[in-house]
Amino acid sequence: MRWIVLAIVLFVPVYTWLTLHYRRPGPAFRPYQDMRDRADVVRLLKAGYKRVAIDARRPSEPIPETGVAASPAPGSLPPELRKTLVESPLLPLEIVSVSAAPVAVSGIDYPIGLTYTLPDNKRQLSGAHLYEREGEIVIVADFERLDGSLLARTREGYALLTVPPGSLKPGTYRVVLVGERASKSWTLRVR
Repeated sequence: MRWIVLAIVLFVPVYTWLTLHYRRPGPAFRPYQDMRDRADVVRLLKAGYKRVAIDARRPSEPIPETGVAASPAPGSLPPELRKTLVESPLLPLEIVSVSAAPVAVSGIDYPIGLTYTLPDNKRQLSGAHLYEREGEIVIVADFERLDGSLLARTREGYALLTVPPGSLKPGTYRVVLVGERASKSWTLRVR
C-alpha cells in the first residue's frame, strides 16, 4: 500500500505541472461546433460573403422608432446565403419594426433597434451576425431554444443590435433584417 501512495504522491504533481504548462490557451476544442464554424467560414468566403459577429442585447425598455423608414421584405434567408450556411439559424417569426439611422460612419458603432415576434415561447435571443456581399447586407438575429420547461414571458420582444466600428466600408448598401415570414429592408449610406 505504501508504494501505491508514494506513486500517487509523485505522479499527481508532475502530471499537474505538465498539464498546466503545455495546455492550449483559450477554450477547449468542441469538435462539432468548431468544425461546423470552420466549414461555414470556408463556404461563406467561396460565395463572396463577409461575416461579422455583432452585439445583440435585450434592453430593459422598448426602443423608440426613429430614423430610417424600413419597408417590408420577403421572409427567410436569401437563397444563396441559405445554401451557403451549414446549419440555418433560428429566426424570429417576423420583424415588426426597425429603428436605425439612414447614414452611418464606418469608424463608429451603428446601432439597430428592432421589434420582433417569435413563433413560440421556447426561444431567446443569443446573438447576431451580419453578412455583407456586393452592396447587400443581410442581418440575422440568432435565437436559441430554451431547455426543459423554461418559457419566455411573451412572444414579442425587442433587441438592440450594434455593428462594430470598421465592419462596413464606405458606400451604399441595401440592408435586410431577416425574419421567417416577414423581414424589413432599408438603404444605408456609410461614410
